[in-house]
Amino acid sequence: MSATMTFESIRQAIVDDAENAAARELGHEPLYAAGAGARVAVVGQAPGRKAQESGLAWNDASGKKLMDWLGVSEPQFRDPDLFALLPMDFFYPGKGGSGDLPPRKGFAARWHTPLLELMPDIRLTVLVGSYAQAYYLEERAGRTLTDTVRAYRDYLPDVVPLVHPSPLNFRWQARNPWFLTDVVPVLRERVAAALA
Repeated sequence: MSATMTFESIRQAIVDDAENAAARELGHEPLYAAGAGARVAVVGQAPGRKAQESGLAWNDASGKKLMDWLGVSEPQFRDPDLFALLPMDFFYPGKGGSGDLPPRKGFAARWHTPLLELMPDIRLTVLVGSYAQAYYLEERAGRTLTDTVRAYRDYLPDVVPLVHPSPLNFRWQARNPWFLTDVVPVLRERVAAALA
């Protein structure tokens, strides 16, 4: 990547990349949000089918739940000068045997760094799900997603790991009531501090 990359040139490079030809042929745009003033980076896995079709990141029940956990309104969440929304892959990866396919390997390594270099005011990174946690925490991640989220205090003040807010994770949340009582209030405090 050139040192003179801009948000616009990065977006165009992503669209033009041969690895994204299949998505381009379907008319899919890369689904992420980034602005020069962003204070909070939310790193997820990859857009779901509904979000990709609508052209709006987190445009589903998971997104509503995530905004609730973050303690922000939808206009705040959608403001790229407050929130950078950087999934591990900017395109819907397709359907797998049980749920969606994982984000493509190497995608985040190629595109997150140049985008983050244009966002010097990021004060908090929220890592949603195991793919984001494995990539950003590396050997600091726990053995399982539950271990990583339970150890959330180890990553403060600038990182908070979360379970995915999918409605399909209701069993996990029922088994881990500490998530809503312990993690979510701290998450909201950290988000409010980052946006202040």
